[in-house]
Amino acid sequence: MKHILPSLSIPMLLCITGTAMAQNVKLTDKQSIPRVIAAMTLDEKASLVTGMGLKIEGLPPGILPPSKPEDDKVPEAVPGASGRTHAIPRLGIPSLTVTDGPAGVRISPQRHGDTTHTYYATGFPVATLLASSWDTALVTQIGKAIGNEAFEYNIDVMLGPGMNIQRNPLGGRNFEYYSEDPLLTGHMAAAMVKGIQSAGVGTSIKHFVANNQEFNRMQLNTIVSDRALREIYLRGFQLAVKLAQPWTVMSSYNKINGVYTSEWPGLLTGILRNEWKFKGIVMSDWFGGTDVVKQLQAGNNLLMPGTAAQSDAIVAAVKSGALSEKVLDENIAGILQLVLQSRTFKHLPHSDNPDLTAHAALVRKAASESMVLLKNDSNALPVAAPGKIALFGNTSYKMIAGGTGSGDVFKAYVTDMDKALLQSGYVLDAGLQSEYEKYITEQRQQHPRPPGLFSTAPRIPELDLDPETVGRLAKYMDIAVITLGRNAGEGDDRKITGDFELNKDEQDLIKRVSDAFHQAGKKIVVVLNIGGVIETASWRDAADAILLAWQPGQEAGSSVADIISGNINPSGRLAATFPMAYTDVPSAPNFPGKELPGAQATPGNPLMGKPSEVKYEEDIYIGYRHYATHHIPVSYSFGHGLSYTTFAYGKPALSSPVFTAPLRVTVTVTNSGKKAGKEVVQLYLQSPAIKEGRPTQELKGFVKTRILQPGEKETVTFTLNAADLAYYSEEKKSWVVAPGAYKVLLGGSSADIKQTVSFKYGK
Repeated sequence: MKHILPSLSIPMLLCITGTAMAQNVKLTDKQSIPRVIAAMTLDEKASLVTGMGLKIEGLPPGILPPSKPEDDKVPEAVPGASGRTHAIPRLGIPSLTVTDGPAGVRISPQRHGDTTHTYYATGFPVATLLASSWDTALVTQIGKAIGNEAFEYNIDVMLGPGMNIQRNPLGGRNFEYYSEDPLLTGHMAAAMVKGIQSAGVGTSIKHFVANNQEFNRMQLNTIVSDRALREIYLRGFQLAVKLAQPWTVMSSYNKINGVYTSEWPGLLTGILRNEWKFKGIVMSDWFGGTDVVKQLQAGNNLLMPGTAAQSDAIVAAVKSGALSEKVLDENIAGILQLVLQSRTFKHLPHSDNPDLTAHAALVRKAASESMVLLKNDSNALPVAAPGKIALFGNTSYKMIAGGTGSGDVFKAYVTDMDKALLQSGYVLDAGLQSEYEKYITEQRQQHPRPPGLFSTAPRIPELDLDPETVGRLAKYMDIAVITLGRNAGEGDDRKITGDFELNKDEQDLIKRVSDAFHQAGKKIVVVLNIGGVIETASWRDAADAILLAWQPGQEAGSSVADIISGNINPSGRLAATFPMAYTDVPSAPNFPGKELPGAQATPGNPLMGKPSEVKYEEDIYIGYRHYATHHIPVSYSFGHGLSYTTFAYGKPALSSPVFTAPLRVTVTVTNSGKKAGKEVVQLYLQSPAIKEGRPTQELKGFVKTRILQPGEKETVTFTLNAADLAYYSEEKKSWVVAPGAYKVLLGGSSADIKQTVSFKYGK
């Protein structure tokens, strides 16, 4: 039989030919990206720049904005992960999985109701503790371990590191961030990025930028000068981009001077891409921003976690002409480049079985080498085993590994201090240990942690021990150790009373134990297992030694025991100043901000909060910059930390008395004590006075020595470039180096300057 074909018009032939060609187009390499984009439908393009939504088990319906119905039917690739991108199988584009967080891989420990296997991840030390190491090589090691776990658990991008400046000690997520100083922040973040990405997993440095409080964060307008933005809040991100090229950057929730960061072309395109030469993509923080067209036009490639309304709005905007399809295509090109880098696109196998034992050993080492010995009168520490330790404080028996919210990790265990000290050969009072364990169990049953991602377990009042019991322990135990705990997390900022300041029950415990043990000629050590800075000046005299453990990860107790025993000589240094009082904090008068008159919560979205603003009136004078410049005494200075040995600094040398880039500064450090240890050599710069004002000193470099034996020396070298001398001129809208005399300050902290040397710049 003869087949009769219908006649076809030229447009119909072209359509069929184009469809056939599109079916053969696949994403293979960078050169294929334009062809793949050309083959996409508008709906596919809109879906690719919006994620597949957020799925949180147990969350009541209606809390989160809805994703596409078809996306809800697709099971999560990794349950508990934070989100995914859309796949377009016909074009060879797979779905990528991203997850939190800064202190380890945040995924669900169980999957699809299966209780026969648990997917634990390592609880690593929080960022503030890692920054206290002042050791970029160590942080890179941690990054490699986190990257490895992400890789083995089928994750493409880690949502971290967090690197916002610790503007105020009450910041609820300060534990996720590194420091009050942008240079230390930038170098720590770059080290973490290098480590994670060396394992084949991407990073997303966050939150870009000036997201320094949790208060109404999604509608908070940060009012900040261009100079403070450049010198303080952008500087760390700039260093991380320059030194490590993260795969992605996460735009923050807040506005800056009236514009949402995810909708600001001058920030995402002008500064990040054009000035800094950032090569990756920008993704929004989860549900951040309000105008999808402005976000895409600004250079925010990917809207996360993605909603159906966003996809629909993009399609409508292109059809109406409000959004150029060329802009959409440019955003997609960046996403496809990210896809090409991913482990999923490369079809690399994963095991779901990382080496958690090896990572736990690294956690123990990193945490102990990062802890800060704030005080150690009369060599109260170390204490040799088998010493008899009277262990006080609820947190001694229930240590805090890390903060809550997206910075939390589902870990297999946390080693408490009582168990670790016993394992290290110390003698504890069994009756005291039993009493604490019973008390904590009862209190937790009566006051459990509320459900929810952002919840924090209520603080348990300290066990009220009678003076007779404490006196008895003081007679036959060698030393007292009290541990104080603090926790916080995403969604809320800390409070002054009962958080920054000690509670009365904590004050009473310190006094009672101190009085009894000092009367018996014994010493008292206080361990701070905290996520943010607290007040110490009012009670520090009652303690012979204070060890700042921060939140050390899952091997918390073992890391503390390594310091107490002297197995590890403490070499951590403060990455944030401990003020005498909260009223001394430069941002205290305007933290966390205020709600605007008549502000109303956004209906239908409990995450949005109310329209608010915060003024950064302290400008560039953050942390030690403020305290040093205005001669305000502090409890413990930025960079401070003691060792079980001492160090001497030789006379520094300059490569030239007049600045020529680069200018090299060398100094020889000698272990002048009796024990092996490491020193953190810090270089601060004092610049000539200018009418705009400059801080008395600014950190411009640091080096952590190798382990030096008694009498051993190490010569360290710093390199100063013109950028290290510059300040940002708002008048000229550029970086400027002032002529005059510059003084190099070398020492063990911002307040402990050992040597100085000067050079001149200009005529």
